[in-house]
Amino acid sequence: MINKIMTDTLNLCRIPSPTGYTEEAAKYIGKRLAEAGVACKRTVKGSLIAELGGEGEPIILSAHIDTLGAMVRSVKNNGRLRISRIGGYPESNLTGVNCSIHSRLTGKVFSGTFQAVEPAVHVNNKLGDEKRDDTNLEVVIDEKVFDSDAVHSLGIAPGDFISIDANAVETDSGFIKSRHLDDKAGAALLLNLAEELSSSKLKRKVYLFFSNFEETGHGSAAALPDDAVEILAIDMGAVGDDLETDEFKVSICAKDSSGPYNNDVTTALVRLAEQLKLNYAVAIYPYYSSDASAALYAGANLRHGLIGPGVSASHGYERVHREGLEATFSLIKAYIAVS
Repeated sequence: MINKIMTDTLNLCRIPSPTGYTEEAAKYIGKRLAEAGVACKRTVKGSLIAELGGEGEPIILSAHIDTLGAMVRSVKNNGRLRISRIGGYPESNLTGVNCSIHSRLTGKVFSGTFQAVEPAVHVNNKLGDEKRDDTNLEVVIDEKVFDSDAVHSLGIAPGDFISIDANAVETDSGFIKSRHLDDKAGAALLLNLAEELSSSKLKRKVYLFFSNFEETGHGSAAALPDDAVEILAIDMGAVGDDLETDEFKVSICAKDSSGPYNNDVTTALVRLAEQLKLNYAVAIYPYYSSDASAALYAGANLRHGLIGPGVSASHGYERVHREGLEATFSLIKAYIAVS
């Protein structure tokens, strides 16, 4: 199963899906669920809901298919593009990164690169001193354009989406290095859970919810199943200086910027990880929020929890390991069977 999880993670990372532009990723999810014999439906907002069956207390397992990205803010007189970020990340993370510009008018896709304004060190001797923001980071389009009229003639205009190339690779040592592991890895885990459990008799009624606006804060804020009593977000576990999480573990989040997660849920997950002898860490993420938090902010009356594989360099060029994915998959399966 882990090989399929790795494959789905790579495939999903390579599908452009900045928040607001997730149709192709949703189609991939729907196709994979259909192959597993699991029906799903689309919400008005564009999320996907699938039901795996079961008869006990209903639980929602949530992952998100939207990623960081950008939008064309304006077309400059020199034919370059000023950007507006989608999601939270420092613009310095984009310097020298390839991207795609998706023309709303024509449907065409153009390649480009995020570059500092005056990016040549042989010309700009202050390049290394500058803090990147949308005034000195731009997109250079891979077309012969030197003014705004030429860019507009291509069909590129303000409001067009810009997707960040994933550069997804798998190493012989079991790592996936890619942008957008947040949260394509979580979505891949739920797809393979559906495949493995589609014909199983579950002790709980299980819903899968694939949200499409998580990176802008309201992914699971609407259209959740009415009978659910619990939501468990499957998202990335951050790796950092004073944290025990790493790429080989499943992270169990006890608290993030939204406050503590449900104590009973977190305790049950920790005890289960101990019982299964999983490689895990309990973490506190002060600059993090999840779809489970979004659901509660929207007024959902649910117990809530958050787990995920350890992912390094969050909101940058990220890295996860197959061992962390396997540990997370094992914990999800065990939790819905015994909780």
